[in-house]
Amino acid sequence: ACMSIEAKNATVPASCGTFLAFDFGTKRTGVAYGTRMLGTAQPQSTINLQGDARFVEIGKRIKEWQPDAIVVGVPFHPDGAPHENTVRAQKFARQLRGRFNLPVAEVDERYSTTEALASGARDADAASACIIWRKA
Repeated sequence: ACMSIEAKNATVPASCGTFLAFDFGTKRTGVAYGTRMLGTAQPQSTINLQGDARFVEIGKRIKEWQPDAIVVGVPFHPDGAPHENTVRAQKFARQLRGRFNLPVAEVDERYSTTEALASGARDADAASACIIWRKA
């Protein structure tokens, strides 16, 4: 069984083998599915929904992929200071924890979108979610 994860700056316990990673945005949420055994993450289709509709779609993804844990990227300013999207992403992580009863790790996602764009990704949100998964 996958043990619980302390929220901030968490490392995911070794007992957690599969993950859904989310790159939260107010309009779009990037998604990736990763497995520790293979050490890889696969980008999934980005969720272009907000509010409850977003959580309905996430519920479908969780049912389909059955992850042991969830990883959420939390953005910060380059100097590490929080900003309004930091708070939004942390709220999103709390909502996932409450709705789906799965361990949720929050990881620093500074530069993940920049890295995704630099790699030439067609879907920067999904590619960013893969990068977030690697940081877990």
